[in-house]
Amino acid sequence: MLFNSDAKSWAIQGLMSVGFFQPSLEPPTISSNTSTEIAFKDGNGKIVRLSELKGKVVFINFWATWCPPCRAEMPSISRLSEELKENKDVVFLMVDVDSDYKKAKKFIDNKNYALPVYVPASSIPETLLDGTIPTTLIFDKEGNLVVKHTGAGNFSSKEVKEYLTKLSQ
Repeated sequence: MLFNSDAKSWAIQGLMSVGFFQPSLEPPTISSNTSTEIAFKDGNGKIVRLSELKGKVVFINFWATWCPPCRAEMPSISRLSEELKENKDVVFLMVDVDSDYKKAKKFIDNKNYALPVYVPASSIPETLLDGTIPTTLIFDKEGNLVVKHTGAGNFSSKEVKEYLTKLSQ
């Protein structure tokens, strides 16, 4: 189990199911106004800038296919995304930190997750991503960072869904 990513992620998922790894929805300790522009690229080469998403709640998850905690939280993010798919004011960006779109997309597709895959198209400020993955960021409709969660998290909880829904209103 020490060397198998699937086994590690399965163990973490088990801990999530009994209440561990609940993401904090408290405001981050860093400045909530992020004036630095960050951009992401999809599989077609289309660039999406964070500033273009103002007016929407943006859920960004930085992850990698080889990362057991990333793999463990992915089903919960997929469920959350499915539950909120009718809410056009909430956007999900799954950003592969290895910048290997094809590998990341294949992983997402093989797991049957309905999540949009992106790679970084600009540098990411260290205040947002310090090298720890998974890292999840939530921005409100004004573009302010309202949640920064590092490490695995169970994002399919009622509290997270209600939080995102409230932000989107």
